[in-house]
Amino acid sequence: MRSGVIKLAEVGAGPAASVSAAKAPKIAIRGLKKQFLVKGRPVEALSGIDLDIQEGEFFCIVGPSGCGKTTLLRIVAGLETKSEGTIDVMRTDGGLGSLGQRPLNSMVFQEQSIFPWMSVRDNVAFGLKARGLSKRARYEVAEPYIRKVGLSGFEDALPHQLSGGMKQRVSIARAFANDPEMLLMDEPFAALDEQTKLLLQEELVRIWEETRKTVMYVTHSIDEAIVLADRILLMSARPGRIKDIIDVGAVFGRPRDVKRVKSSPRFGELFARVWDQLRDEVKAFPADKGAPADR
Repeated sequence: MRSGVIKLAEVGAGPAASVSAAKAPKIAIRGLKKQFLVKGRPVEALSGIDLDIQEGEFFCIVGPSGCGKTTLLRIVAGLETKSEGTIDVMRTDGGLGSLGQRPLNSMVFQEQSIFPWMSVRDNVAFGLKARGLSKRARYEVAEPYIRKVGLSGFEDALPHQLSGGMKQRVSIARAFANDPEMLLMDEPFAALDEQTKLLLQEELVRIWEETRKTVMYVTHSIDEAIVLADRILLMSARPGRIKDIIDVGAVFGRPRDVKRVKSSPRFGELFARVWDQLRDEVKAFPADKGAPADR
């Protein structure tokens, strides 16, 4: 396979630009800053983010409301412009036969984002249709992911016939089926009840461990971050900076069983370590204090 670097930002060369392809991280962020204008005055959302995320890593981002978690994710996705800095993504050609390059990313949002007029099967296969696969070929790719997320028997169902959890299963299946370079997930389980959330966490871990896609995952939940992540980025209150990076993989290896992780004494130790650092940040800057909501 050939490989190359896709530059998502143009300001500054950044040290990541000189790293050889063999050693380069999947995602290299250097000097990232973001300002918003609020009633004519600049509000700094992100300040000086320097970060490497490795190929195949499940990377969670946790921080107080308004710290810029979602803004960071949206900038990486190309949905938000940066103010300064560079983002380099190491792209790998291939995937799905002769179609060439994979899409750079697939994003799973907190709000339901599937098409209400399409069946489950067509929603999951939508990205593949956009990439030019025939109906037969895209259904062959989509069907295993529909099974993996537990929606066998619902292939022809429309979204209004599904529960909230089932709709998020469709979104997850669609993201994986499209075979992107990286998955970007913005609190996809935040609106679900606790039991459904636990089931979907287990399913997400299982599917991810089969594919080992590079994942950036934003969450407010410390529990969820520990269960899912290889590493957790802790962000400061606004302007968002890197406060710490916790290596969960050094404590809980792979493959990972959600129930065993949560019942482990080391889970409580990790939770306390993360919360001890976040508590002061949450107190320092109330979420309603003057800027775009957790962007």
